[in-house]
Amino acid sequence: MHIHDLITDSATLANLCHRLSQARFITVDTEFMRENSYWPELCLIQIADENEAAAIDPKAPDLDLGPLLELLVNNEEVLKVFHAGGQDIEIIYNLTGKTPHPLFDTQIAAMALGMGEQIGYSNLVEAFLGIGIDKGARFTAWSRRPLDKRQIEYAIGDVTHLATIFPKMLDRLRKTGRGAWLDEEMERIAEPGNYRNDPDQVWQRVRIQGRKPEVLGRLKALARWREIEAQTKDLPRGRIVKDETLADLALSPPKKQADLAKVRGLSASWAGNDIGARLMAALEDARPMSASEMPPRDDRKPGLGKDGALVADLLKLLLKIRARDIDVAAKLLARSDELEALAAGQRQGLPMLEGWRYEQFGKDALALVEGRLGFTVRGGKLKMTRAEEA
Repeated sequence: MHIHDLITDSATLANLCHRLSQARFITVDTEFMRENSYWPELCLIQIADENEAAAIDPKAPDLDLGPLLELLVNNEEVLKVFHAGGQDIEIIYNLTGKTPHPLFDTQIAAMALGMGEQIGYSNLVEAFLGIGIDKGARFTAWSRRPLDKRQIEYAIGDVTHLATIFPKMLDRLRKTGRGAWLDEEMERIAEPGNYRNDPDQVWQRVRIQGRKPEVLGRLKALARWREIEAQTKDLPRGRIVKDETLADLALSPPKKQADLAKVRGLSASWAGNDIGARLMAALEDARPMSASEMPPRDDRKPGLGKDGALVADLLKLLLKIRARDIDVAAKLLARSDELEALAAGQRQGLPMLEGWRYEQFGKDALALVEGRLGFTVRGGKLKMTRAEEA
């Protein structure tokens, strides 16, 4: 494979993208910094096909990323391959308002091959290629320039190894017949809504006690205010206000701005400055949450009850047995909250009761809760037993 020098000019990048647009697939990775900012700071982009690879410096003066972004989000003929690509996809979405498509995530594919729920890249390389990765450059401050040769080689390795692994992984998936299982998962990852930070929806990420419409209305208003402040100042949300403080403000709102000096987690200066005034304005504009926006009640608590909790435990045991028997990561078959919902009586809207998941696990889970499936020990191993067998 030909490894290019670090690309810093538009003409070289455009030529590379033209060649890559003819490839069957490309592997993609990014290096970024986000510890001190709201928006991830894109510092390096690595890309490869089966013949060539390059690192691209997005911080280079006057570099036009247009051809690269066109390749990533508008070329439907080239498959884009990532490993644990959520944050990489988020960066591309922030730049374009679109997500790469079609795409393939090797971490999720590894789940279908029984390689664990979140296999790391170095372990994937070791498993497929028998190569150990030098991790000495993984703590690089990628925003600093210049980058040395070792740092660039380390970064490019994230796509060159992946370009070798992907065809091997695809071949293994075809032999197991599990490739079709992943189609739905890859489309889910590519859904743009996953990466859209809507200020009116971020309240749902904040934990708070109670379900009073007026409290949740204040929480929604405060979370929206914080999101806009964080975006405008390009600071992490927690640098503006931490979640627990936001919840406290929603539960016990201050009557006037001067009271902000008494709120734990806020600077006393907010009692008289502009940011404190904007916080109070958000509270004053808050309205009780409408019935249509109220989150659904958690049917598992207390509705699950002691018996229901025992059924959920049996479902989790069944999941472990089934995942072991077909050698697949349990998380790919079902999540714990789905199992608890099934135990509480829910039958609609559960992914494990649809498509291939139903065939591989869901129908047995349903049989268990309906009394048509049990457990027995045979030859020292826990097995499933159907009622007609008993």
